[in-house]
Amino acid sequence: MPHTRLYLIRHAEVEPKYHRTFGGRIDMNLSDLGREQAQALARHLERHTFHAVYASPMKRVQQTLAPFARNGHPPAQLVDDLREVDFGDWTGLVWEQVQERFGVSPYEWLVELEHARMPNAETGAQLCARVAPVLKGIRTKHPGQTVAVFCHGGVIRAALSVLLELPLVKTAAFEVDYASVTQVKVGAKGAEIQLLNFTPWRHA
Repeated sequence: MPHTRLYLIRHAEVEPKYHRTFGGRIDMNLSDLGREQAQALARHLERHTFHAVYASPMKRVQQTLAPFARNGHPPAQLVDDLREVDFGDWTGLVWEQVQERFGVSPYEWLVELEHARMPNAETGAQLCARVAPVLKGIRTKHPGQTVAVFCHGGVIRAALSVLLELPLVKTAAFEVDYASVTQVKVGAKGAEIQLLNFTPWRHA
């Protein structure tokens, strides 16, 4: 089967009141800067041809997608399993509150998720288990094609974990910034990162 090229695209910056917050399933909007980032992202992606587009239905992703969609690309197929991580009892807490209430560094969130220690949250295994079939479906439907996937930081980490066959916690080594593009070529012999965390808005 010919390889499929995936563009894993994180949504742009969210409204300021959710900065340094475990937003997860909170359906927040983009900030003013985030809207500018989304425009820069769309301009960068204009030079590429996409055969299909998949996206999370959450508002911050849809608002990031909007400038891109106006450039004549295929309509996005919304996939519920591309929603952000459910952080359970951490949802809505700022980093300092997580440290105070749970005695855990917020920087260790992937470790807590991987070992199912985040109260009432989905686990790392559950996250990867819902993302993996989405990736498999895209690969099956689009051999030899280029596909854009607009989603969230946690989902991109899960996708890299699945595609590269890495433990989820190991993806902490990768930066996944707002409005970033990570390009992965997926073939019969595995996956290869071709572009990691490129942020077009920093080069506009």
